[in-house]
Amino acid sequence: MGKEDIKYNKFYSGGKMEIVDKVKKIIQELIIPELEIIKGENAEIKTILQLTNKRIDDINIHLVDQSRRIDDLRVELKDEIAKNTLRIDETNKRIDKLYEVIVRRDEHKKLETRIITLEHKVVEIRKDVQQRLAA
Repeated sequence: MGKEDIKYNKFYSGGKMEIVDKVKKIIQELIIPELEIIKGENAEIKTILQLTNKRIDDINIHLVDQSRRIDDLRVELKDEIAKNTLRIDETNKRIDKLYEVIVRRDEHKKLETRIITLEHKVVEIRKDVQQRLAA
């Protein structure tokens, strides 16, 4: 190796170190601040995520409570519906009996009218028979 080769190797290895140092400096100046910003945003996102998860848990607890209330109401309404169905059935029976009474009254009225008509006819026939016997 000659003097120039040694000079070249010295320059090249020295230059290589300078480039590595410059790259490190650029990374430190540009990328590290960006990483810090990303870390900060990531921390904010984690906090928001924790709050969101807490809210979802609270909503789930509320939904479970509402579901229980709905189930209780369903049972209560089922009982009330059964009671009302029995009351309606009893009312229908009374309405049926009332209908029978009304029909009987109507039939009674018709029979009464027929009897009155027949009584008038009997009176007329008697008069007619008495007139024929008297003549």
